[in-house]
Amino acid sequence: MDDLMKSARIAVYNCMGVKKGENVLIITDEPLRKIGQALWKAAKEIAGEAMLLEITPRSSNGEEPPPMVAEFMKKFDVILIPTSMSMTHTAARREACKAGARIATLPGITEDSMKRTLSADYNKVSERSLKLAKVLSGKKTARVKTPSGTDISMSIEGREWEPDTGLYHKPGDFGNLPAGETYIAPLEGTANGVIIVDGAMAGVGVIKKPLKLVVKDGFATEISGDKSAKDLEKAIAPFGKPARNLAELGIGTNDKAKIIGNVLEDEKVMGTVHMAIGDNKSMGGQVSVQSHLDGILLKPTLEVDGQIIMKDGVLKI
Repeated sequence: MDDLMKSARIAVYNCMGVKKGENVLIITDEPLRKIGQALWKAAKEIAGEAMLLEITPRSSNGEEPPPMVAEFMKKFDVILIPTSMSMTHTAARREACKAGARIATLPGITEDSMKRTLSADYNKVSERSLKLAKVLSGKKTARVKTPSGTDISMSIEGREWEPDTGLYHKPGDFGNLPAGETYIAPLEGTANGVIIVDGAMAGVGVIKKPLKLVVKDGFATEISGDKSAKDLEKAIAPFGKPARNLAELGIGTNDKAKIIGNVLEDEKVMGTVHMAIGDNKSMGGQVSVQSHLDGILLKPTLEVDGQIIMKDGVLKI
């Protein structure tokens, strides 16, 4: 058994907990066809019915699949979605979860990343993520600072911290594979300060020259840096102001993850914090837009209601 099939089996058997008789759908596209096929082969070993569906690659993260696919998704117990663009923040994914499907998205995952990150001990990743969510529950304000110049504060009052555990065993469960983060949607309109993205950025890759985002009243009003800043501006331009919404604050909890320029893995790295602009509807927020772009911050200090949760990239709880 090669390493890719071994990882596919971990995803199907351990992470999704597929049982005999369940119906499993794999949605993929041409760039990730090989990974889609591996997951399908693993699912066939145990599922009552396993189907592989290839769609035309979407043009952006958060773009909806075809309507007939969205409807089809509601009929399955388990759905795995390795696609080149993310279907995480789509109405189709949310509605399928409401219908009872448990879903893992694997946007842009590479074979190397799949082999490495799915070897993590997901019981420990889950424990770490759940503990953070419990400690942070009910807090009101968050502040993030980094040595490279990030200093931003926001309200998180009334919002829930969500643990991405990698174990999706109950109807409606959802997360990424690889998993490993605890995240929240800050209250819209409350974030103010500066974000310096110095790790990696969705749609850009590993950062060579830091990106600077000036955030005012919850929106990224200025984006500066080298060519990558222009690339980011270009990516969000079609979606207008909602794509500038400060959508997410997240903490990486996967000890096997590395910064490789693929945000799916990058945002899970232990010792990092990530922030996203765009859609937050999928995480309890109010902004729905077909764009969600994460930036990873190195050596962050995270303070919540005056309590130091992370100091220079080291978790303190």
